[in-house]
Amino acid sequence: MPQHSYTLCDTAALPFTFERADISQLQWKKDRPGEKWFTLPYPRYKGYLFLTYKAIRNSQELRAQVDTSYQFVESHFHYSSGIDENKFMDKPHRLYGTTYLLKGQNVASTYQFWLTDSVSHFLCGALYVDCTPNNDSLAPVLDFMRADIDHLIETVRWR
Repeated sequence: MPQHSYTLCDTAALPFTFERADISQLQWKKDRPGEKWFTLPYPRYKGYLFLTYKAIRNSQELRAQVDTSYQFVESHFHYSSGIDENKFMDKPHRLYGTTYLLKGQNVASTYQFWLTDSVSHFLCGALYVDCTPNNDSLAPVLDFMRADIDHLIETVRWR
């Protein structure tokens, strides 16, 4: 695996910045007011980090987004042999969230997360690899991309 290296992603199209892996590129999927869908593909590994940003206006919208994210994770439970759920909190940067590591040979999305400032921003992501799931043999690649996602999470800065 190559060395991890990162580039600041600072675009006026997003209400936050983050550091992305140099071996990935930002690709836009949908861009609507208050909602952005984009991907960070890893072409060499046929991996994709799908990201969705939504502006939130109140605690009910935040709760709805968290619930939707959890339901998306839950849809993979049938194929999962376990899940590691980890809370993330960076108070100085108003960054709160949860990561989900889904275990099992045939799980389609092994790593998912959501982040928020708990007031006006919500970002969620899901990692996929474009091949038949065989996560035991894909483990080195999945671990490599998961480290990049953890770095992305730690470097999100809301505007």
